[in-house]
Amino acid sequence: MQLIIVSGRSGSGKTIALRVLEDLGYYCVDNLPLQLLPALIHSLRQYQSLAVSVDVRNLSDDSDALAESLDFLPDKIKPEILFIDASDEVLLRRYGETRRMHPLSRLESSLPDAIALENQMLAPLKARSQWHIDSSGLSVHELSESVREHVLGRKDANLIITILSFGFKHGVPANADTVFDARILPNPHWEPELKPFTGLDEPVAHFLSVQPLVTKFIHQVETFTETWLPYFERSNRSYLTIAIGCTGGQHRSVYIAEVLGKRLTELGINVKVKHRELEQIKKQQKLDQAGQKNA
Repeated sequence: MQLIIVSGRSGSGKTIALRVLEDLGYYCVDNLPLQLLPALIHSLRQYQSLAVSVDVRNLSDDSDALAESLDFLPDKIKPEILFIDASDEVLLRRYGETRRMHPLSRLESSLPDAIALENQMLAPLKARSQWHIDSSGLSVHELSESVREHVLGRKDANLIITILSFGFKHGVPANADTVFDARILPNPHWEPELKPFTGLDEPVAHFLSVQPLVTKFIHQVETFTETWLPYFERSNRSYLTIAIGCTGGQHRSVYIAEVLGKRLTELGINVKVKHRELEQIKKQQKLDQAGQKNA
């Protein structure tokens, strides 16, 4: 039986993760007291995949109860703990938007105190988790995709690589496992005729493709990935995010991510290419268009 324990602070996205697992064929149980986990597994032996949501509402006051509940499971069952979290600022904003009451509000007079107490109470479970997701900057769709990619990658025994372009001036992606800095390369931004384009457009692609430093950069990142990929796979990982950053995230990093994605795909590697800043621009354009229609 495959067992995933979903936990994390309230408002981080546990319900969304559990819904994704249910769609992937897991038998899901929400808010189960950990002490009942061994009995639940015994009664659901006919299921191959089980996901259980555990949060602060059903944790025992006994600090040893967590370890005892997990250690008492059958030897063949090795639970994987998914811990979803978000920054205090994001959790405060989400609670402000939904007007929901925090589960620890009865113990603390203020929402910030309740969030801090929850973080303290969940620390032992977080320490034992093998799989972490920070949902602070993720949309519902992006969080769902992250959970789906991890589970499908593990089931297929095939690590999924995401090549992510970004701009350093907007911050390094929180979910990046490895970051390569392309700001040292020739910048199309300073070419007036290329500035309006992106790394997806032919004029920028041609400009960068004839730069020896760019060619060398791509080759060495490809060699690094191909060399160390087997070791990442042996470490029982399901996904790996390689982030390529330039200043604004529109020219160099986009082009490099596209070329790397194509080369690694040709090697038979499961690759997805994403462009963080370009996706943000598209989202803003859609919001602007919607606003104009409603005006």
